[in-house]
Amino acid sequence: MNVIERYFGIDGRNTTIKTEILAGLTTFLTMAYIIFVNPDMLAKTGMDKGAVFVATCLASALGCFLMGLIARLPVALAPGMGLNAFFTFTVVLGMGKSWQVALGAVFISGLLFVLISAFKLREWIINAIPYTLKQGIVAGIGAFLAFIALKSSGIIVASPATFVTMGKLTDFGPAMAILSFFLIVVFVQRKVPAAVMLSILIVTVISLLAGETHYSGIVSMPPSIAPTFMQLDIAGALDVSMVSVIFAFLFVVLFDTSGTLIGVTKKAGLMSTDGQIPNLGKALFADSTAAVAGSLLGTSSVTSYVESTAGVAAGGRTGLTAIVVGVLFLLALFFAPLAGMIPAYATAGAIFYVAVLMLFTLREIDWDDLTEASPVAVVLLLTPLTFSIADGIALGFITYTIAKLVSGRYKEVSPAVWVLTAILLAKLIFLS
Repeated sequence: MNVIERYFGIDGRNTTIKTEILAGLTTFLTMAYIIFVNPDMLAKTGMDKGAVFVATCLASALGCFLMGLIARLPVALAPGMGLNAFFTFTVVLGMGKSWQVALGAVFISGLLFVLISAFKLREWIINAIPYTLKQGIVAGIGAFLAFIALKSSGIIVASPATFVTMGKLTDFGPAMAILSFFLIVVFVQRKVPAAVMLSILIVTVISLLAGETHYSGIVSMPPSIAPTFMQLDIAGALDVSMVSVIFAFLFVVLFDTSGTLIGVTKKAGLMSTDGQIPNLGKALFADSTAAVAGSLLGTSSVTSYVESTAGVAAGGRTGLTAIVVGVLFLLALFFAPLAGMIPAYATAGAIFYVAVLMLFTLREIDWDDLTEASPVAVVLLLTPLTFSIADGIALGFITYTIAKLVSGRYKEVSPAVWVLTAILLAKLIFLS
């Protein structure tokens, strides 16, 4: 235990091994849905669902181990939501490309990601983000999480007239999500250990007793990964028609992960007062390597998960949290029926609770200065409304630069921000 404590700096970050394990369990429970959602979505392209299930678990575990052991941060990784939708609905079903070619595009974008990380270009990009925007990104991710929680639990539903409207709160799912949230509030206020995880488990048990969740066994052997393993078509992905796809994958992963790293480290109290992220270069290496490995195994791009903030809220502060998540992803290979019994509404309350916590950064914004406040408002509102962390960050950057320029305060914009704004504008114009 002493070796583990020294390696991860347990004492230095005011945590314990027990707390890190509980935090890892909490993070896993809030992101375990990807084990089932990802195979369902990619199966629409013709990919073998069982093989994608295994690839999802293995790629997630590898990413978590790399992040935990190398960067020593409490950040978990898995195939990204939004990225799998782009893979399925845009590249394969929309453009008519094969899933093998789409995997090849993921592989190439991952290699570019590795190069960007190796030459510290991505680290430079993240560190170049103005402090005000970093605060806005944290709050924007919080709003995004809230939207996800409300949508997944049925508290808000689609409306042809207003896009979204309130669902029927007396239905079982919304009612349990609300119960989950208030259980967390009560447990946290009363300082009950593992409050977030306990809430998830209580709601899951209630769901089982009510017959809303059905017992489907405990252990099963994992399916074969052969149908997707090393099946990517790199040559096909080098076609000129795939250039925009490759860069779209790269840009989305770049800014999704950047926003997530900012949000998680800020929430964990690991970000320095000047906005620097500890072990950032190593975190980027872990993230980019996992993205490449995921394409070889047979899944869409792997990225850092914003749900890691749930583990942070449970006390996670070191890479041991990520290691625990990785172990649980491996165990999920054999306990798929058991893991599948946790309903979305059981984790919705936890996600919404984390969202509430992340909005605290708004107090640090100078709301009397529109050149500072307007980009924050853009990130805060458009991240959930576009359902994209990447788009929210991009629009915030552009707003920041334009606001400074038209106000005659262009000297406050660093050269890095000018370059990034130009790139983001080009991306929105030509790759959207």
